[in-house]
Amino acid sequence: MGEDEFDTRVVALIMALRAAGIVDKHVLGALERIPRDHFVTREFDNRAYENRALPIACGQTISQPFVVAMMTEALCLTPRAKVLEIGTGSGYQTAILSILARRVYTIERYRTLQAEAEARFDRLRLRNIVTRLGDGMLGWPEQGDFDRILVTAGTPECPPALLAQLREGGLLVAPIGPPEQQFVTVFRRDGDEFHQRQIAPVRFVPLIAGIARTL
Repeated sequence: MGEDEFDTRVVALIMALRAAGIVDKHVLGALERIPRDHFVTREFDNRAYENRALPIACGQTISQPFVVAMMTEALCLTPRAKVLEIGTGSGYQTAILSILARRVYTIERYRTLQAEAEARFDRLRLRNIVTRLGDGMLGWPEQGDFDRILVTAGTPECPPALLAQLREGGLLVAPIGPPEQQFVTVFRRDGDEFHQRQIAPVRFVPLIAGIARTL
């Protein structure tokens, strides 16, 4: 693939995201900067810049760019933000976060996905990402509190441990609800209370407790 073809595909994707309602120029800039073809399997390389989810290893998916942009926009990131991500997956969403935040802590339950994502971060020289193999439902308490938390798997209710690791005034974004009726939901911490609002319907793979025994 030549440079002109790459640029054309990126421009087309950014235009599609703008048309779909993504307005934050910093979020759009991050998606323009991170090469999505580095995060898909070779068989889907020619579809890397389509606005659609694609399968990756371990039965997981790389999210649709619009969903990545929407959830990132909902985090209202600042350059000084300390972010926790639950579900590293391919590492694409992680990479987007790393462009916009000071440091990203990301947890993955599959060793294969963690290792592949780390290799991609290294190739792209993304030095402000810290990875961990672990149970996303438990968060990363020794690194809390976090300014922002992003959950990239669906769950009927937000795990209490994650809410507890959110800083005062911080935001947590997650797909909440049963598999057939998930909504991207934003939680904002106000003391011991968490105000929430729904943004849009989505469908994510489920958030599962524990570390995967295989893969």
